[in-house]
Amino acid sequence: MRLPIIDMHCDLLSYLCSVPSANPYSKDDIACAIPWLIAGGVRMQVMAIYTDVRPESMKLASKQASIFSKLLQHNPIDLAFVDNSFLSDWAKQKQVGIITSVENAAGLGNESASWPEIYTQFDSIISQVGKLAYISLTHHTENRFGGGNYTDGIGLKDDGKKLLDYMSGKQIPIDLSHTSDLLAEGILTHIDSQKLDVKVIASHSNFRAIWNHRRNLTDEFAKEIIHRGGIIGVNFLRAFLDTDVPERLFEHILHGFEVGAEKNICFGADFFYTKNFGDPSRIPFYFPLAENAGKYPLLLDSLELDLTEKQLKGLAFENALNFYKKLWS
Repeated sequence: MRLPIIDMHCDLLSYLCSVPSANPYSKDDIACAIPWLIAGGVRMQVMAIYTDVRPESMKLASKQASIFSKLLQHNPIDLAFVDNSFLSDWAKQKQVGIITSVENAAGLGNESASWPEIYTQFDSIISQVGKLAYISLTHHTENRFGGGNYTDGIGLKDDGKKLLDYMSGKQIPIDLSHTSDLLAEGILTHIDSQKLDVKVIASHSNFRAIWNHRRNLTDEFAKEIIHRGGIIGVNFLRAFLDTDVPERLFEHILHGFEVGAEKNICFGADFFYTKNFGDPSRIPFYFPLAENAGKYPLLLDSLELDLTEKQLKGLAFENALNFYKKLWS
């Protein structure tokens, strides 16, 4: 089955920012290179502005925002900006639509930044990239906003509350994919207690009930995202699927339907540059059945016996498309 794809997370921008002579068309370097996106029928790709927690995180985020703008300027034949008009004319689009997100709010404010500097950085990035698909407060470590998914016992800090307050009403969802459980709980509680207008998603997360990893969502958090009308993007990384069983990817997808995410589940492949990664235990990062963005048609074909045509369309693009159409209407 050939369907257009929306993918909620890749790290092409950080690759282009950090790797000398990086090329967005290099299929040998990164699994979300533009030719792979085209081959897989990806019609909308979220490209994360990723930084870790370091003094220069804000400069790196600004650099990636600039790279995003240049990608659009230099590749108009292949790429288009995802805005309301792109979504409204969805069926007519021929290019890969791209939009950014912020993965780790350290890119909005390093540990020493003042709040006027954070607000300026926030507004500057949006002015450069046009829209943000979502913001993650943390990556795997702790920062001034809260605890990442590898930091047990660290929840939402006062600065995290302040950033959520600033996000309210700006049509930018908060992403739970890299939160500690305590941070996720704190985010939900603060949104509710302050009646904030902030949608909640998990852009690239699997299910802990299938593979017990701290990067994966508990069913409780998955159902909370569903209840709030958010979306959940299934991650293709072997470490978060099952390190030995490739077909576990399909079990994560089907589990999403089982917990009630029929209108919420989508893709969040998490393709990134792996050649400089320091942990050899992670190799191979992806199973062959999901090793690059060109594999989407085969993945959908493999699910045809388990899912209806309507469910496949929802997974491929309609759930994410409907979410953003509603968010930006």
